[in-house]
Amino acid sequence: CKVVRVILMELDRVFSHLLWLGTTAIDIGAFTVFLYTFQRREEVYNLHEALTGARITTSATRVGGMMADLPPGFTDELRRWADEAMPRTLDEVETLLSNNNLWIGRNQGVGAIGPEEAVNLGLSGPNLRATGVDYDIRKDRPYYDYETYDWDVIVGEAGENFDRYLCRMEEMRQSLRIIRQALERLPGGPVNVDDPRVILPSKT
Repeated sequence: CKVVRVILMELDRVFSHLLWLGTTAIDIGAFTVFLYTFQRREEVYNLHEALTGARITTSATRVGGMMADLPPGFTDELRRWADEAMPRTLDEVETLLSNNNLWIGRNQGVGAIGPEEAVNLGLSGPNLRATGVDYDIRKDRPYYDYETYDWDVIVGEAGENFDRYLCRMEEMRQSLRIIRQALERLPGGPVNVDDPRVILPSKT
């Protein structure tokens, strides 16, 4: 259950970053990036649907476990996505954006926020880390055995739009590292505790 939850959380982290990247790119004029990122998001939708029956849902987890075990073929499709499709898309997006004068001109130095202001405003996630604040709750207050996974906290310097873009790009790569490790350690067995006080009995 803990490993499956880590997989789903990192999938949704990438899912969220792809939404930011695709919509920000199309707002600034990079339509191709929008198509690339939303193609990968569609594949995450398919994985969600295979597990839960819904494309976007937070109902996969239950007190004491999961609503269901991973369905047949889920791990194979996820491994293909994490090893091939997503890394390729990230490389393509970086080729299109990272040295693009329009992208740089419209993001670099724009919306700069300092670390102290970021903390005072209650920023979190890549918006906080892009300002140079080295804080990630998965490292600083680990849960679900995150401390046993090998990955890096990505920290920016300038706290502006371009740093937020760079942080999200690298955070997606770190999420893929975590997903690959989780797939390797994914155990067999039940996904729910055997406790009738919190888990409904089997319907079979």
